[in-house]
Amino acid sequence: MKIDVLVAEIGSTTTVVNAFNQLETDNPVFLGQGQAPTSVKEGDVNIGLQAAIEDMKKNLNIENENIDYKYMLATSSAAGGLRMTVHGLVYDMTVKAAKEAALGAGANIHLVTSGKLTKVDMMKLNKIKPNIILIAGGVDYGERETALYNSEIIAASDLDIPVIYGGNAAISDDIKLIFESYSKEKDLHIVPNVYPKIDVLNIEPTREVIQNIFEKHITEAKGMEKIREMVNGSIIPTPGAVMKASKILKDEIGDLVTIDVGGATTDIHSVTEGTEKIKQILVEPEPIAKRTVEGDLGVFINKRNVAEMIKTEKLEKELNMTSEEIEEFINSDIAIPVTEKHKRFIERLTKEAVIVSINRHAGGYRTYFGGKTKTLAFGKDLTAVKWIIGTGGALTRLPAREKILSEIGVSNKGDKLLPTAEAKILIDNDYIMASLGALSSLYKEASIKLLLKSLKFKEDMY
Repeated sequence: MKIDVLVAEIGSTTTVVNAFNQLETDNPVFLGQGQAPTSVKEGDVNIGLQAAIEDMKKNLNIENENIDYKYMLATSSAAGGLRMTVHGLVYDMTVKAAKEAALGAGANIHLVTSGKLTKVDMMKLNKIKPNIILIAGGVDYGERETALYNSEIIAASDLDIPVIYGGNAAISDDIKLIFESYSKEKDLHIVPNVYPKIDVLNIEPTREVIQNIFEKHITEAKGMEKIREMVNGSIIPTPGAVMKASKILKDEIGDLVTIDVGGATTDIHSVTEGTEKIKQILVEPEPIAKRTVEGDLGVFINKRNVAEMIKTEKLEKELNMTSEEIEEFINSDIAIPVTEKHKRFIERLTKEAVIVSINRHAGGYRTYFGGKTKTLAFGKDLTAVKWIIGTGGALTRLPAREKILSEIGVSNKGDKLLPTAEAKILIDNDYIMASLGALSSLYKEASIKLLLKSLKFKEDMY
């Protein structure tokens, strides 16, 4: 069978393959999906990829046919995902800008420092062994010393990994000379300053470079070396793919927030410029496209943590369950709930993960008292969001998924910049949002159409 494009989502535990056809027509088709355990730990990612393709063939009733694909693309969070460290000058300025660039590209940030790197910082850096280091610092033609010092100490270290410099443009040549003096010029990637002027963010160029470096270096990770035997297209971090899908969708239907509650983490991707009213009182700039990841909010690996946030007594009362039943569900190794009781338990954890993570992602108001009382806004403004999108296993498969997401609009106590109750709910029913983010690099229009189909979006929903 001929297939235009296969997109593989290589997770830490499961590999999913999605098949797409007729991508150059007005009616692109999502053919189907297959999945299998990820085989990176076995030393060869292709074992899991091939098994997922065989599962897809079974689902499509074409077990005896050969698959002939034009392209295979991939998103990956396997092999530890994209591990990054970020080093800047002032935490609320250059460090924050660099952090936004890394998160938006799909990175997992393992260390953030401001000011000059210390011996302890370097010990942590050596222990983390990140895939990429991002150095920022100073607005253009501003402070120079910190970025020069940090570049020198990193170049002089035993770390042999890519370094992105996105700081003061006035010292770019100096940074280049530092890395050349240690014969590490091949490791260095210079990009435009992530914080060129006070209150100005310029993070998109850095995001692109991060994803390009990731694609090159993921193929060298243990167990991923043979991936190019099957994948002939781009490979990007899975969270970065969800962000790409969210961005192209925003251009089509308006301001949105995408929520992905997973087994270990909850990711929030918002794409919105906010309202003019909030812009007038906003203390610091925020990126239009922002991602946050909450490492303590997952409904499988981290379910005990989420349950403890809610409290056992409250769960007993709300779910009409005994403490023994709740403990049994917390200790269960069943990733996908089957019984109604188990589903209700996971739904309650998912609701908590959604509400806590969106509140952490969103900004809020602060009132200052002095000669004259003044209210200012800080953080990400989500009040202009028209659409709340659910993706990931929990928010595409649980029966109460729409009800859970609708709780966002009514949970605001007035102190947070959350979406309003008027925001509409959309679900990624085919669970293909990350795949379509990857696919959009080749077939943007087809990806948009397939996204709208998966979301069951209709023009009269505006």
